[in-house]
Amino acid sequence: MQLNHSLGKVGAAILLAAASLGAQAAQKVCVYDLLGASGDLFNMTKDYIVAMQRHGVSLELKAYNNEGVATEDFRTGQCDAVIATAFRTRQFNAVAASIDTLGSTTIVRDGKIDMASSYDVVRKLIQTYSAASPQVTKLMTEGNYEVAGIVPLGAAYPVVNDRKINTVEALAGKKIAAFDYDKAQAVMIQRIGAQPISADITNFSTKFNNGSVDMIAAPTLAYKPLELYKGIGSKGAIARFPILILTYQMIINKTKFSEDFGEKSRAYWLTQFDRAMQLVKQADASVPASTWMELSAENAYKYTLMLRESRVDIAQKGLYDKRGLRVIKKVRCTVNPADPECSTKSEEEWK
Repeated sequence: MQLNHSLGKVGAAILLAAASLGAQAAQKVCVYDLLGASGDLFNMTKDYIVAMQRHGVSLELKAYNNEGVATEDFRTGQCDAVIATAFRTRQFNAVAASIDTLGSTTIVRDGKIDMASSYDVVRKLIQTYSAASPQVTKLMTEGNYEVAGIVPLGAAYPVVNDRKINTVEALAGKKIAAFDYDKAQAVMIQRIGAQPISADITNFSTKFNNGSVDMIAAPTLAYKPLELYKGIGSKGAIARFPILILTYQMIINKTKFSEDFGEKSRAYWLTQFDRAMQLVKQADASVPASTWMELSAENAYKYTLMLRESRVDIAQKGLYDKRGLRVIKKVRCTVNPADPECSTKSEEEWK
């Protein structure tokens, strides 16, 4: 009787241990959102968790409003996956992060920015990188890291404290916030004769709002949460010119997931493109019409050329991935084949 009782105790302990292991089996996803657990991206990720459960994958979320901490926790193994902007995920996969490079997805037609076509470039790139093929999986993988999804965060627009800063020439001597973990920003700022001021996602808006810098680049999703209207004041503006189009990217430690998980995950996030774009459009509409500043056709062309030259220079310095830029140029020229750059070999002959 005593033996049966003891065996029963052992059996119960084994069941408890198994249940405990099962509970621990859920992979942890660290999610950066400007607003933490109350943000739109974090809400989208909740639906992602449900979708992945259908594939038999159990995930748990941890919200961060500090992007540096989120990516570092992932890098050091405290998370099995991370969702952050491509500025931070470039260290894990430089090809996918190339989407977020200076002017790489911007389409200009007849001297005017074509935002619909610019976002179409981003859509086609995400479709390309979400295709079910061994070649894509290889491209989306670097070491133990794999890109498991990409969604648009919106264009990063020049936000200035003075409307007179409306030409490339007018930027000379101005103080511009540059993220210290994205070396390409400082290179571009110095190329135009401006002064890069070290900043990061936690303080760049504060530096703009208190006048420490004359310009930042930010998506409209940041306009209200970061109170950018304070720095804009009565003299400033948001120039309707996309310096680049930002994306959130999900990176996984592929040793923690099944072999085909990355492919399934990328396919899911592709279905969320329109949902993400709806959030971007809502944010664009939340900016008062009087705050926007339109660039002349001449200045739009100058900005485009400046970003292109900067992008090529930065790639030659090894700060951008040439393979990624080559793919983007092909997509850009598919969307806008009439652009003069499409008859040149620029960004195509890189090895």
